[in-house]
Amino acid sequence: MINILLAAGLSLLFTLFTTPLLIKYLTRKKYGQFIREDGPDSHQVKRGTPTMGGLVIVAAVLFAYAVSHLLLWNPPTLSAILVLALMLAMGFLGFLDDSSKIAKERSLGLTPRGKLIGQFIIGGLFGWAVLNFPNARGLTPGSNAVSFLRDISWLVLPTIVAIIFVAFLVSAWSNATNLTDGLDGLLAGSATLVFAAYTLISIWQFNQWCGRLSSSGPRCYLVRDPYDLAVVAISLAAACFGFLWWNAKPAKIFMGDTGSMAIGASLAGLSVMTRTELLAVLIGALFVMEAGSVFLQVAYFKATKGKRIFKMSPIHHHFELKGWQEVTVVIRFWIICGLFVALGIGLFYAEWVVGQ
Repeated sequence: MINILLAAGLSLLFTLFTTPLLIKYLTRKKYGQFIREDGPDSHQVKRGTPTMGGLVIVAAVLFAYAVSHLLLWNPPTLSAILVLALMLAMGFLGFLDDSSKIAKERSLGLTPRGKLIGQFIIGGLFGWAVLNFPNARGLTPGSNAVSFLRDISWLVLPTIVAIIFVAFLVSAWSNATNLTDGLDGLLAGSATLVFAAYTLISIWQFNQWCGRLSSSGPRCYLVRDPYDLAVVAISLAAACFGFLWWNAKPAKIFMGDTGSMAIGASLAGLSVMTRTELLAVLIGALFVMEAGSVFLQVAYFKATKGKRIFKMSPIHHHFELKGWQEVTVVIRFWIICGLFVALGIGLFYAEWVVGQ
């Protein structure tokens, strides 16, 4: 527990005190955000706000994990390293996208196809690694099973299909969080809740871990390295929470694709490692709602040759155009996120109780 608390403190302090330094640097370099021309008029005042703040989030997580382990002399685990590597790789892809936007001086960076290919490659490599590289106990941190609440699954995929499925999850979640990051503080606040939930899930799995309990005792979790995954999850939660101080309205800095894509990939990685790929859809339902609104809008627009379901997508812009203040949309979406997180945690706990 000391490792978890130490990592949380280090990550929080890192983002609180280094983000202002990044803001000054990005302002001096004129690395500002470009606002989509078809967006709400109220967003045009945000033009020029420093972006790529996700660099701080990624750096904070890596710093907190490394320093907390060094101070307590705890060796890192393969499961945690793979999630961190996934976060770093997707953050780098987002950084390339942000850099492209700045260089082209417009709100579009990498081409959608190029970004999607990059996401699938990164996700595929992660999927391959979790199914092929054993940890210190000779066990692979990933599974071919698709699970809802635990490692026991009704669906076991062939290895190549499992890798493609993981690649899909990484791509889907990184795009969903990227779409959610459209209002000041919206993604940072909701991601804090989601990663806090995964901290609790990982701690619970560690307490009921097959590595600690007898296989002849109560049903246990067959996940790999749950305690270290809790350290990663709390580092992410604390980093997002600290960044929120500077990202809340009026935002002094945006996380950009560097942060939003890294956050989505981390969520995908944690869901794969904790065997909660399907439960993640409930815990991260806000992100699903945001991405789903874009899908429905585009599909309906094409099917009806120009008609729209929403005034604008993602759906948070729809409510803005209906007259809601930006801060009202953000707080209400945080509440929605919190309700789904609570429901997901409740189902996770209830399933374990019923299974005993």
